[in-house]
Parts: sequence; structure tokens; C-alpha cells
Amino acid sequence: MKLYQIKTKQRLPISLEKAWNFLSNPKNLAEITPTYMNFRILSGADKKIFPGQIIQYKVSPLLGLNLNWVTEITHVVDKQYFVDEQRFGPYSLWHHKHFIKEIDGGIEMVDVVDYKLPFGILGQIAHPLFVKNKLKQIFKFRENKLNELFGKL
Repeated sequence: MKLYQIKTKQRLPISLEKAWNFLSNPKNLAEITPTYMNFRILSGADKKIFPGQIIQYKVSPLLGLNLNWVTEITHVVDKQYFVDEQRFGPYSLWHHKHFIKEIDGGIEMVDVVDYKLPFGILGQIAHPLFVKNKLKQIFKFRENKLNELFGKL
């Protein structure tokens, strides 16, 4: 079993309250996801996040393939962190930790995603060819969008 990890860090010149309210609201996911992914929330985003919340999406990560993705919010500590885990979707494992902390002049957010690809050796071959770079592009888009919305620290 090959487990992969992507980790990103970003600083924004906004209050902890403002950062938490934006980042922990599932309705804002579409705004910080590249438009080419045709990301749509189907259900579960009508309330502020809470442990046990199930959110259903449609997403087209590759070649216009339209996929269902279901995640569960498994942990929430107000204004500190939350965790989402895939229950159904394109990965064999998806565990995404979102950390937010106050720093001088704003906040620092750190994302840690541990993931596993399906299809055994074929998934391992696909990872360096396109999956890893696609994930980096998605997180770079998000970084740029957040800088555009809130400024850069």
C-alpha cells in the first residue's frame, strides 16, 4: 500500500474569525476550486460544519469525467481545525486536515492531505504522471484565489 501526502501552508492578513467563517463553510468550496473541475455541491452544505456532516459533490478532475464524491466532516475544533474524509469517490483514501491559527498580522493555515490511489500498481504509476501535479495545481489555484479575496501576508 502506497500512501501519499501533500502539505500546503498559507498566510492571510485576516482575522481568525473571518478565516474560520470562510474556510469552514462548505458553500465556499466551489469558489476556491478551479472552474475546469465543474465542482458542484449536491447536498449537505446547508449548515455550518459539524462532526458527522456528510457532503455530496460532483466533480470532473480529469478528461471531463463526472464523478461523485462524498466526504464526512469527522473532527471540528472551533477556530482551530477540521478534518474531512472521503467516504465515496476517486481515492482509496482521502484524509484532509485543515489547521488555522492566529499569527502576527493575520492567520496561518496549513492543509495536510494523506491519500491513496486505487488500482494498485496502475495508481502508483499514475501518481507521478498526473495525479500529484493535478493536486498541486488545485491547491495553487486555491492559494491564488484566497490571496485575491483576502490579500497576501
